[in-house]
Amino acid sequence: MDEPKLDRRQFVGAPVAAPALGAMLLLPAAEGNPPGCEDFNVRRFGAAGDGKTKDTGAIQSAIFECHRRGGGTVLFPPGNYISGSLHLNSGIRIHLDHGATLSFSPDPSDFDAYEKLGFKNAADRETSYFHQALIWAEDAEHIAITGSGTIDGNRKRRGGPKPLAFKRCKFVTVKGITIQNSPNYCISLLGTDYVNIDGVTILNGYSDGIDPDCCQYVRIANCHIESWDDAIVPKTSFSLGTRRATQHMAVTNCVLASNCNCFKLGTESGGDFRNIAVSNCTMFSRSSTRPPISGISLLTVDGATIEGVTINNIAMNDVRCPVFLRLGNRGRDMEKPVPGLLRDVVISNIVATGARWPSVVAGIPDRPVERVTLADFRIVCKGGGTHEEGNISVPEHIDKYPTADMFGTYPSYGLFCRHGRDLRFSAIDFRYEEADARPAVLCDDINRLTIDSLETPGGDPVLFFRNVRNATVRSCHSPFGTKTFLSVGGAESRSIGLLSNDLSGAIKAVQIEDGAAADSVSEVGNRK
Repeated sequence: MDEPKLDRRQFVGAPVAAPALGAMLLLPAAEGNPPGCEDFNVRRFGAAGDGKTKDTGAIQSAIFECHRRGGGTVLFPPGNYISGSLHLNSGIRIHLDHGATLSFSPDPSDFDAYEKLGFKNAADRETSYFHQALIWAEDAEHIAITGSGTIDGNRKRRGGPKPLAFKRCKFVTVKGITIQNSPNYCISLLGTDYVNIDGVTILNGYSDGIDPDCCQYVRIANCHIESWDDAIVPKTSFSLGTRRATQHMAVTNCVLASNCNCFKLGTESGGDFRNIAVSNCTMFSRSSTRPPISGISLLTVDGATIEGVTINNIAMNDVRCPVFLRLGNRGRDMEKPVPGLLRDVVISNIVATGARWPSVVAGIPDRPVERVTLADFRIVCKGGGTHEEGNISVPEHIDKYPTADMFGTYPSYGLFCRHGRDLRFSAIDFRYEEADARPAVLCDDINRLTIDSLETPGGDPVLFFRNVRNATVRSCHSPFGTKTFLSVGGAESRSIGLLSNDLSGAIKAVQIEDGAAADSVSEVGNRK
């Protein structure tokens, strides 16, 4: 049989002479590996797996021959295989056997250069480019990376190739493997649909964990992710040269540790986010030196619509901001910045300890966040805020990069809401480790608001409303010694009803501030 001829697209990395197929050593099949995969055992193609030899050429030869013969599984038996960039074709599965490690070459020149996009893109290099990677595929279908082996980025800092990068692919599976020491997004997906990521472990990621960008029909389940940057971060960047939605996505049963954000939509948000469900996850700090900025962040600042998002059954520990929802108008990759929409979001059954900042629901003037429900929250805050901090004026920062620390010190300790419509907060229980003189909940420029069954340890006042219209506060409890339960300010405040609350612990139920109408609040059935 003739030796296969490889072109640049089929053969990526430093050339290594592959032995003629007829002379290849037939190695015994590893127990539990897929039938027939021994035909494409990388050792038969000359891979040493000794942790010293560069095996790029031998591995690429195995991938090419597997593709030439109609597809199948390229097997990595136990060993440490050093490699540069590998190009994955359609119909190929890479299977890392137990004890197999595929390591980045220490030489940057062994990796492909960035591809040329042919259009302007404001996103950073990590988001924009896919060819500088250990394993990359473009316009491929039915590809997989499986097994119980390891991909080792072999780096000590951020900056370098991606472990796995898939661009405009379909039917992609990543299952069971461990990725560690990655200098770039660990699993990077752009315009890639029908994705199943299951049981993946990511350790010591210097950048993001899993990034589905402009992707549809994505399942992420049973993963453990420890990353310095965001753990799971769906995006909608302009890296395809067109706007495309990320939608029809489910994330479940994951353990997420980060120093930034555990689950985040954005910040790249030129395309829409729709029909996304997140459930049954734990979120915590990757290190004690820098707790995560947020547990959950939903961000649209480049014209995107975020709608149809449900998040429930989440446990957080030592996360600075449990929930951060932000609609802004940065306008990246837009000729004229136009704000998008953030609406139809339900977040429920959240337990968090060690919160340093309130949860945040924030739009911008004339563009409110709409139809958001927060339900069954139990949050333990650090507390310690002063009465003076409760009077802080929070800047708008309409075009600023969105992050939960963007507003500085907050004037409330449990929940901060501004520029919203049709908001519903129910069964919310706040506690603090140190007494806090700020309001538990501050709402500013909200139309149609319901607060039902709020429990707090205190606050001065417990609730502060500014320019709030058509609001109902019911079945809430004011702790003993509360100076004021509800303080109302702003000339636009009106039609605020207190219904069936236990206000017996408050010295004063309602305080009308300067500028608010005296009849802006009505009371029915409250216990005093």
